[in-house]
Amino acid sequence: MKNKYYPHLASPIKINGVTFKNRIFGAPMSNPELDTDCNMRKEEIAFHENRARGGLASVAIGLGIVDAIGRTHTKEIKLYDVMSLPSLKEAANAMHRHNCNAVMELAHGGKYGNARGHSNADGTLIGPNDEVNPEGLQVRSMTDEDIYRVADCFAEGAKLVKEAGFDMVLIHGGHGWLLGQFSSPTMNHRTDKWGGSLENRMCFSLLVIEKIREAVGPNYPIEFRMSGAEYTKDGYTIEEGIKMAKMLDGKVDIIHVSAGIHEDPEVFTFTHPSMFIEHGYNVYLASEIKKHVKTPVATLGGLNDPDMMEEIIASGKADIIQVARQSLADPYFPEKAFSGNADDITRCCRCYTCFFNYLTNRTFCCAFNPVIGNELENKHAFPATTPKKVIVVGGGPGGMEAAITAADRGHSVTLYEKNSKLGGQLLSEQYIPFKQDMFNFVKVLKGRLEKSGVDVRLNTELTAEQAAAENADVIITAIGAKPIVPPIPGIDNEKVVGLEALHQPTPALGQKVLILGGGLVGCECAIYLDSLGKDVTIVEMKGDWAADAYFMHKNAMIIAMRDSNIKINVNTKAKAVTAEGLACETTDGEVTFEADSILLAAGMKADRAVADSFYNAAPRVFQTGDCIKPGRVVEAVTNGYYRALDI
Repeated sequence: MKNKYYPHLASPIKINGVTFKNRIFGAPMSNPELDTDCNMRKEEIAFHENRARGGLASVAIGLGIVDAIGRTHTKEIKLYDVMSLPSLKEAANAMHRHNCNAVMELAHGGKYGNARGHSNADGTLIGPNDEVNPEGLQVRSMTDEDIYRVADCFAEGAKLVKEAGFDMVLIHGGHGWLLGQFSSPTMNHRTDKWGGSLENRMCFSLLVIEKIREAVGPNYPIEFRMSGAEYTKDGYTIEEGIKMAKMLDGKVDIIHVSAGIHEDPEVFTFTHPSMFIEHGYNVYLASEIKKHVKTPVATLGGLNDPDMMEEIIASGKADIIQVARQSLADPYFPEKAFSGNADDITRCCRCYTCFFNYLTNRTFCCAFNPVIGNELENKHAFPATTPKKVIVVGGGPGGMEAAITAADRGHSVTLYEKNSKLGGQLLSEQYIPFKQDMFNFVKVLKGRLEKSGVDVRLNTELTAEQAAAENADVIITAIGAKPIVPPIPGIDNEKVVGLEALHQPTPALGQKVLILGGGLVGCECAIYLDSLGKDVTIVEMKGDWAADAYFMHKNAMIIAMRDSNIKINVNTKAKAVTAEGLACETTDGEVTFEADSILLAAGMKADRAVADSFYNAAPRVFQTGDCIKPGRVVEAVTNGYYRALDI
């Protein structure tokens, strides 16, 4: 089903396995102020969270600097310092409360890296050439060693960002930043393999992409920001921009097409369009590039009208819309547009009030929005909700929490659960002695549902069509995840069972139990089954068991297993279920582990097909919990709570 107001703009898009809930992404906005160690304060996090709350599919934090010498001012996040991790984690969590993906921009100032006290030991900056920059500072031409070192810095920065829980990295390769300096014919005068032809000038960017991919792995989105044209005298035009994009095609997951060179005042008003330039001025750059690449293309540039945004996506000019200033004028404009309230959108007038205050007062500000820059103080002063008819699909902990919170806020809530009991995956904990406190949480939530007046419908598998017929104002899908079933011969054998085998006082398992999957869940099951006297064997394809456990909890499991008979086999890949048990490939060759029962604990995967079927079954449809990304109870409950606050 499609949004009846903006069917193309509201449609989700999957980027390298990560689902973005619509086509409006928050373009990078850097922080005018940080704490003394260059970590984000509560104020900066509240600013970015406010953008996320309004319905953007992602929010990008700008100018994460990957190398000390690359800082252009003293208030940029230091991605080369592991101590940046705590505030980055907090920022990512803030985005995720609103089903908004968190993105970090990776940047290096190159010849403009003039932050006080952060130059090389010899007092010079680094860039493509030996020169003196516009501020009179000496710039040294980068050696091969410099180039490979900085590429590694980008990779380490990306690795830190991923560890912090961000969903994508954005490489800044445009606007005259270091990678843009190398790709520019006006700024790169080298005659070696890093200069001259466009192919040579792009080598540094391609090296950085290669290093980042090695650091983050194949299944992590990488966005690359480039200038489609430089707009400067003797700078490259869209024709060369197309050639650059073709070199990026297939190597990154989004080609983000911007324009111009940031440090050129004549071009600044094209890179960040002024009110004197028609809306969508830079869209043609993305449109031309999209004709030549298969990679999704993003466009931007002073866009503030959802009708224009819809036309851009519908006509195939771009796949993604990026906005920055518009998300200050009205952070809630996506939700307003998709709910049929576009007339209530405050549109950015491109007056540069935000830029002026950023550069002079080091504050976030908007001429039209008094909350901007004061989000922390106004956190509880957002407009009160009006009672709505809300449907929650799924009775796991996340769905229950969402239903309770929505009902407590005055909404009329009906919760549908396809099974006969509430609890979702926590039902597996009911008969495990050391999990009783966790299962008790289900009972507590059930009590709260009753007190809150939520209408609970068990044994009811609600379809999108049925939900649409209910004419609800809001639908929250909390349908959870489904088990990963390895595609191996014999997997449908009756001896192979899921975690539902534990949903009874005496597990429906034989004496010899093989657990396929040695993550946290599989290992906890092993401890439980061992306590019942079962002969337990764990098979895990990774090189470590319970790699997804908190280190303290894993230490506790090590102690709990110390006197057990549990046999753990890592670096072991299942090949086939046989009459004897499970045939596996190990580092020592093929081995068959005898088993009466094989318990599947190979992990979970988001049930995207069912979740996505509910898209636009109501004016607003929110997703929460494992149907976005399988996680822990804490993520499910937290996301359910905040999703209900977004109504």
